Amino acid sequence: MKQYEAVIRVMEENGGYATLGFLNQNVLKIADCKWGTKTPFASIRRIVQDDRFFFKIRPGLWALKSHRGKLPSEVLPSKDEPKELQEEYSHTYFQGLLVEIGNVRKYQTFVPNQDKNRLYLGKKLSAIASINDIHRFSFDHVVAKAKTIDVIWFNERDMPASVFEVEHSTDLRNSLLKFVELQDFNSKFRIVADTARTKEFHARLSLDAFRPISNRVKFWTYEEVADLHSKTSALAAVEAKLEL
Repeated sequence: MKQYEAVIRVMEENGGYATLGFLNQNVLKIADCKWGTKTPFASIRRIVQDDRFFFKIRPGLWALKSHRGKLPSEVLPSKDEPKELQEEYSHTYFQGLLVEIGNVRKYQTFVPNQDKNRLYLGKKLSAIASINDIHRFSFDHVVAKAKTIDVIWFNERDMPASVFEVEHSTDLRNSLLKFVELQDFNSKFRIVADTARTKEFHARLSLDAFRPISNRVKFWTYEEVADLHSKTSALAAVEAKLEL
């Protein structure tokens, strides 16, 4: 079997689409395909860019051209879908990537109650988050604010190690205010958004209200999250092969 055929098979078995991270973890498991290269993951990334067979949906998410009309709405919304719903699908997708990254990195992952039933590539977010209820790591009013954050990675001591807000079009101020509530914890704060919002992010963060956290908040683009997801998955695949 040729390498591109192995990628096609994995996508077909997954419904005609897959994240690059999913491909990294599964394509090399196909026994009758040989990868005579020291950089198989780079080869997979190159293969999905072959527009004879594949097309890109979102950063890190690819599909088979043969399945274009068969994909679920949350994977490939039609142009007739309301803008609000399309934005929700995109928001949930990046939440899902962050949850999967956290899972691979051995964190406990949490998403808020209002998002648990939203679909990430055919699964509810609640099905991939590792904990259902937020840890009572602080005073009630602090936990109440934290439980609305898009994704939280908790460490082995049940403390919030990293917190993420995915922002498509809403005011970044609201996310930064949530981070301020957690300023007394040794947490990493991340805003995930389109690269076009970088200037807006820095403008908001420069306000006096956010001075206590200004050196702790980082801006991650959608492309950077997708890249981290694919590389994290690739490392996990290598570690599994070596039985680490």
